[in-house]
Amino acid sequence: MLDQKTIDLVKSTVPVLEKHGEQITTRFYQLMFGNHPELLNIFNHANQKQGKQQRALASAVYAAAMYIDNLEAILPVVQQIAHKHRSLGIKPEHYPIVGKHLLLAIKDVLGDAATDEIIDAWAKAYGIIADAFISVEAEMYDEAAKQKGGWDGFRNFIVDRKVEESDVITSFYLVPEDQKEIAHFIPGQYISIKLEIEGEKFTHIRQYSLSDAPGKEYYRISVKREAGTANPDGRVSNYLHDEVKEGDVLKVSAPAGDFVLDTTKNTPIALLSGGVGITPMLSMLKTVVEMQPERKVTFIHAAANGNVHALRNEVEALTALEQVNSFFFYDSPTEEDRQNNSFDVEGYVTRDWIEENVTYKDAEFYFCGPVPFMKSVNRSLKDLGVAEDNIHFEFFGPKGSLV
Repeated sequence: MLDQKTIDLVKSTVPVLEKHGEQITTRFYQLMFGNHPELLNIFNHANQKQGKQQRALASAVYAAAMYIDNLEAILPVVQQIAHKHRSLGIKPEHYPIVGKHLLLAIKDVLGDAATDEIIDAWAKAYGIIADAFISVEAEMYDEAAKQKGGWDGFRNFIVDRKVEESDVITSFYLVPEDQKEIAHFIPGQYISIKLEIEGEKFTHIRQYSLSDAPGKEYYRISVKREAGTANPDGRVSNYLHDEVKEGDVLKVSAPAGDFVLDTTKNTPIALLSGGVGITPMLSMLKTVVEMQPERKVTFIHAAANGNVHALRNEVEALTALEQVNSFFFYDSPTEEDRQNNSFDVEGYVTRDWIEENVTYKDAEFYFCGPVPFMKSVNRSLKDLGVAEDNIHFEFFGPKGSLV
């Protein structure tokens, strides 16, 4: 437990962290990777270059300072980050390295304003925060390894099938090389893929949502090809599309993630996706159909046009069921799309459309896609008075803000 003086000192830094948080976390990563380049084998290079990781960490540090006397208030954030850490292979020995360089970064950025007293208070606070993460992650590691079909770290999986789903999305069906059972997952969860790319100094780890229902003898991920190999996201996705073949072996983590379908409720459910955000939504749709045949589902997917609309046939097959309604939105339909009546609405998902076409009172809403899409959906749902507890979403990458 922290003494009151330490708590007061940490809380006094909240305004400073709000103003300089991203500058501090940027400096933190510079210092840490400079002294420990081996950690670049774990951290996402793309998120670093795009500033996403720095912003996410700044937000987490700010929240920790605000609630340092009530860390239970940020337990959902701790659990979300802990899932990521477990899937990446973050271990207790990494936390002292992080703590040391975070304190150095605070001192570097704030200068004389970061007195010895403040640095000492933050050192104590970080110890408490690190212990919380280590404890939560230890349980997750234990659960992942001991569950039926589970394992620790990364396990070899063979690419059994590779299926082109659209001009930009390809599915990979992964089966365990040892031919043993694989762990169950909850719809919405993801796996990490560790890649060693020829010519690259460090390994790349990427998380991909599982795009099929659980209970199969394989895991399926559906990966979008990002434009250009110059950016790290493009480097990895293009490698998977162009270089990874059927029969190749990939290193895979056990499933993780806290954005999951709640099957304890039987209220109407709406699944909204944009682009490759369809992947966790399709897993949820298939599971609801299998497990809750009486539960009403509205499935809404937004894409530019039919050329980039992946996994359409699988959704349409389920739309034949009475419990499922599906709607496809194209914002840039092709002439072929128009001739074939391939979409239901031209344009974007709007508040008015949701109000007119979706049973939204007491319904559960899950959504995933590009950030502008998610911001628009989130704003629409709040405007319609949907309860906060009924709104669930997933960012592909570090936790962001929909404000």
